[in-house]
Amino acid sequence: MCRALPFIAFTLAATGALAAGKDWAIYGGTSDGNRYSSLTQISRANVGKLAPAWTHSMEAGGDPQTHPLAINGVIYAYTPSLKVIALDGATGKQLWQFDSGVAGRGAQRGMTWWREGRETRLLASVMNFLYALDPATGKPIESFGDKGRIDLSHNLGRDASNLYLSLTTPGVIYKDTIITGFRTAESGPAAPGDIRAFDVRTGKLRWAFHTIPRPGETGHDTWPPGAWQKAGGANSWAGMVVDQKRGIVFAPTGSAVDDFYGADRIGSNLFANSLLALDAKTGQRLWHFQGVHHDIYDRDFPAPPVLIRVRHAGRLVDAVAQPTKQGYLFVLDRITGKPLFPIQEMPTPASEVPGEVASATQPMSRTPAPFARQHLSEELLTNRTPEAHAWALSQFKTFRNDGPFAPMRLGQQTIAFPGFDGGAEWGGAAADSKRGIIYVNANDIAWTGGLTEAPATRGLGAATYQSNCAACHGTDRRGSPPAFPSLAGIGQRMLDGQIAEVIRTGRGRMPAFPAIQGDTLKALQTYLTTGEDNADAKEVAGIAPAKYRFTGYRKFLDPDGYPAVAPPWGTLNAIDLNSGEYLWKIPLGEYPELAAQGMANTGSENYGGPILTASNLLFIGATLYDKKIRAFDAASGALLWQATLPFAGNATPITYMAGGRQFVLIHANNARDKKAPQGSAYIAFALPR
Repeated sequence: MCRALPFIAFTLAATGALAAGKDWAIYGGTSDGNRYSSLTQISRANVGKLAPAWTHSMEAGGDPQTHPLAINGVIYAYTPSLKVIALDGATGKQLWQFDSGVAGRGAQRGMTWWREGRETRLLASVMNFLYALDPATGKPIESFGDKGRIDLSHNLGRDASNLYLSLTTPGVIYKDTIITGFRTAESGPAAPGDIRAFDVRTGKLRWAFHTIPRPGETGHDTWPPGAWQKAGGANSWAGMVVDQKRGIVFAPTGSAVDDFYGADRIGSNLFANSLLALDAKTGQRLWHFQGVHHDIYDRDFPAPPVLIRVRHAGRLVDAVAQPTKQGYLFVLDRITGKPLFPIQEMPTPASEVPGEVASATQPMSRTPAPFARQHLSEELLTNRTPEAHAWALSQFKTFRNDGPFAPMRLGQQTIAFPGFDGGAEWGGAAADSKRGIIYVNANDIAWTGGLTEAPATRGLGAATYQSNCAACHGTDRRGSPPAFPSLAGIGQRMLDGQIAEVIRTGRGRMPAFPAIQGDTLKALQTYLTTGEDNADAKEVAGIAPAKYRFTGYRKFLDPDGYPAVAPPWGTLNAIDLNSGEYLWKIPLGEYPELAAQGMANTGSENYGGPILTASNLLFIGATLYDKKIRAFDAASGALLWQATLPFAGNATPITYMAGGRQFVLIHANNARDKKAPQGSAYIAFALPR
C-alpha cells in the first residue's frame, strides 16, 4: 500500500526541528490563515527572473486543488487519484507514495502536520478516512484509530456509513487535537455537519459541536421539531483557523440541505451559514455570527476566515475577517463577535413557492464595499458584440432579477449575481496582519437557477436521478456545459462499469454517492443510458419525495460561451481593514483568444487564492483559461511577473526554502476546462542559480 524510497537525509529532516520561516507547514500558511511568508529571497527587484525549476507530472484527470505543505525541504501533496506523495522540494523527485486503497476523486486541498518534541505525524484524508502517516516513510501509524485511520462517518449520532462525506479541506491543530469538518451532499440524504476534535495520537473523539442543534442546545428552536434527527449539511467544509494564544477555533459553515428549497426546515437554521467561535479545548460555543438566515440561495461561507489585527476606533483590535460568496467581507471582533463595520438586517424578497418561507431580512455589509457586483442591470450586460448583447438582453428580460437574495421561482430562472461560485471561493484570502490589509480574489459573473415541480409518481431510476443528480445536470439530464456536462447519450461514451465507478467515487467537482447501491444503482444506470424507468420509486430507501426540485446550475453565458455580463469577470482586490477602503482593484485573468482580438484584461473565472510574502509580493494562479501564475506588487497591484502553466493553476500556491533557494509551487490541472488537454502537475519556480 505504501511505497517508500530509502532516503536518509529526508528521514533526518522529517524528524528534526522545523526550519523557522523557511517552511509552509500549515494549510493557509499560518494558524491565522493569512497565507503569508516571511521569505524575501524573491523580491520585487528580481521577481521578473523567476523561471521553472522543476515539474512533477501525474496522471491525467482529477481536480484535487491541493495547497501542499513544505517542511524541511520536503513537499507533501496529493495526486488526482488521492494518493499521498512526498517530493524533494529542491528537485521534485518523489520520495515516497502512500496508496490507501480507497477509491476517490475530487477536491483534497491539503493535509495537516503535527509535531511535539521529536514525535511527528502527517494527517492526511482520503474521502471519509483520516490517516496518521509517518512523514519519513508514508506508512500509517497503527496506534492511531483502526490501524492508522479513523472513519469520519462514525460518531455523528446517526448512521452515515452510506452517505457522502469527505474531508476535502484539512483539519486544524490545537495542542494534541485535530479539529475537522467535512464536505457532504447538498441534497438529501446528507450527514449532519458536526465539527469534531480528535486526539492526534489515538484518534479518539475528544468533543463534538452539533451544527444542527439537538434538544436543549442553543439554536434548536430555529429548526422544526425533530429536524435534528434527519436534517443534513450545515457543515464546515471550507477550512478553519485557530487563535492559538486564546484557544479559539473559528469555523465557517455551509448551507443546510436542500440548497434551494427548505420547506422541511422552516426557521433561521442555526448554525448553518455561520461563523462559529468555539473553545478549541472543549468545543463550547463562545459566539456565532450567521451570514445568511434560512439559506435557499446556496450562499454558504466558501472560504476560511483570516485572523488579522486592525486599528479600529483608535485602538488595535484582534479581528476575524470572513469572505463570502455574495461579495461581502464581514469583519468581526475576534473575542466578542461584534462587527467592526456596520452590518444591517435588510429586507429581502419573499418566496412565492408553496410551503417555503424565506427570511424577511438578511445581514448586509456596506463597508468594506462588496468586492463583487450585487445587482445585474441592462447596462451591465455584455457588449462584446452587438449580437451577443442582443441575445443577452432577450434572455435577461425573461429572468427574475431581485438582487443577491432573490429566492428561486417555479418555472422561471432567477439571476444569481455574483454567481453560485462567488464572489469569494475556497482559495481564501491573503493578509498583511501588520498593516491590516487583506487581499481577496473574486468571480464576478452571473448564473441562473430555478425550481420545478417534481412528477407526482416516477420510477426508481428517475427518483434517484432527481434526488442526487438533477441539481447539477438538470432535470432533463442536459446539464449546463462545460461546467456541468450533459448526460444525454452517456451510454454511448461510457461503459456501465465506468458509470458505476464515477457514481461511487465521484469525479472533479462531482461528489461520490456511496448510498446508491444494488437495485437503485442499476435503475439509475438504466435511466441514464436508456431513459427506461420501470421500478417503483417507493422502493428507494432514503429518497424523500420532495415536491420541488432545483432545475440545475446554469452560467449566464452568451452563445459563444463567454459571460453574458460586462467585464470584469474576475478581480483581485486589496482592502485596508483599518478604514474599510479599497487600496486597489484589478481584473484577474483573461481569455487568450479575446486578448488576441484586442479584448484584454477582462478578468476570468478563478479558483484558488493568493499568497503574500515579506517582499510585498502577491502570488496567485487561479485563472481558468489563460493558465497563468502571476506576481503583483502588493502595494499598487502592478503586474511584475507572469508565466504560463501547462494546465490551469486552480489551487493556492505556496512558497518555501529548499537547498538554499526560495521556491513558489502550485498545483495545476485542466479538470474545470473540459475543452483543454487534460493533465495534472506540480510546477515549482525559482530564481536562476
